[in-house]
Amino acid sequence: MTPTVFWVIAVIVFAVVEGITVGLASIWFVAGALAAVIVSLFTSNIWIQAAVFLAVSILSLAAFKPLVERYLIPKGSKAATNIDSIIGREAVVREDICNLENRGQVKIGGLEWSALSETGEDIPAGTVVVVDRIEGVRVYVHPAPVESVSTQG
Repeated sequence: MTPTVFWVIAVIVFAVVEGITVGLASIWFVAGALAAVIVSLFTSNIWIQAAVFLAVSILSLAAFKPLVERYLIPKGSKAATNIDSIIGREAVVREDICNLENRGQVKIGGLEWSALSETGEDIPAGTVVVVDRIEGVRVYVHPAPVESVSTQG
């Protein structure tokens, strides 16, 4: 197989991979392989072809990825997940929450979560709290307002 055929196959493979993926995953390699095809028409030195492939791929990634992210990917397009749905929900403290000791647990919709206080205050077991945010596998909570607690009764 000649180097030109190899690079043409590479262009096709990278283009197919790009077509299959959702994001811009391999378009940069399509550009690099296409440049290597052109170089292979003028020299049979595979090292020069490979260097051109790498250089054009890296340069196109560096030059165009920021532009693509700025103009083609909508701001705030982070997809919400089911986990995000617990933010703002009430939970019951199952184990005393103490930020200094890095411990605490709440139960939200039948699931146990490690928890810390958003304000840093200790929260005793049995207290109804509201989920403020999630970081990894831990939720940060604050005590629910009294009127909210009384309506759950």
